[in-house]
Amino acid sequence: MTSVDIIALLLFVALWVGYSWLTSGDPVLPRKSLNQVMAERRRDWIYNSLKRDLKMIDTQIMAGLQNGTAFFASTSIFAIGGCFALLGATDRVDAVFRDLAFVEYSGRAAFESKVVGLTALFGYSFFKFGWSYRLFNYCTILFGTLPMASDTSMPRNEVERIAENVIRMNIIAARHFNAGLRTIFLSIGYLGWFIGPYMFMASTLCVIVVLMRRQFFSEARRALMDQPVP
Repeated sequence: MTSVDIIALLLFVALWVGYSWLTSGDPVLPRKSLNQVMAERRRDWIYNSLKRDLKMIDTQIMAGLQNGTAFFASTSIFAIGGCFALLGATDRVDAVFRDLAFVEYSGRAAFESKVVGLTALFGYSFFKFGWSYRLFNYCTILFGTLPMASDTSMPRNEVERIAENVIRMNIIAARHFNAGLRTIFLSIGYLGWFIGPYMFMASTLCVIVVLMRRQFFSEARRALMDQPVP
C-alpha cells in the first residue's frame, strides 16, 4: 500500500466521520439536516397518536420501518457473501485487472486487503441494520404502553413520560438505520479504490457531495420545512 493509498483511506474515514457528525444527533449547523428534521417529525407523530384510540395506522408505520430495516440487513448479508466469493476468485480477477489499462494494479495482496475492507463495511452495515431492527421491535412494544386517548385516569406528565420513551427509542433505532444506510452509500465510493487511490478519493467526494445535498438542500427537506420549491 502506497502513501497515496493511505491518504485516500484517511480521507475516506475523515469524510465519513465528518458527514455523520453533521447529519446525526443534535444539530451543529444553523441549517438542520434531513435526518434531524425527521427526528422532530417522529416526535410529532407519536404525540399525534395519543389522540387516536384506534392505532392501526401507527402499527402499520412501525411494520413498514421494520420491514425496510430487515430488507437492508438481508442485502448486507448477500453483499458479504459476494465479497467472500470475490476472494475465492482472486486468481481470475487478478488476471483481468492486469489487462485493464485504466486500473492501477497494486498486486494480489493489496487487492485482497481492499476486498477485506469492503467486507468489513458490509459487516458493519449488517450489525447496524440488525440492531436497528431490534430497536424498532422494542419501540413497537413501548408503543403498546401508550394510553388510550379516552383514558383520563393517568396524569398528563405520566403520559408524556411514556410518549418520550417511545420517541427516544424510535429516534435511536432510526439513527442506527441511517448509519447502516450511510455505510452502504459510502461503499460505492470505496469501490473506486479498486481502480486506484485517486479514483477512490474522487468517488468518495462525489458520494459525500450527493449525500450532503440530499441532507441540506434537497426537495425532500424543503417539503418537511414547508419551503417553496425554487
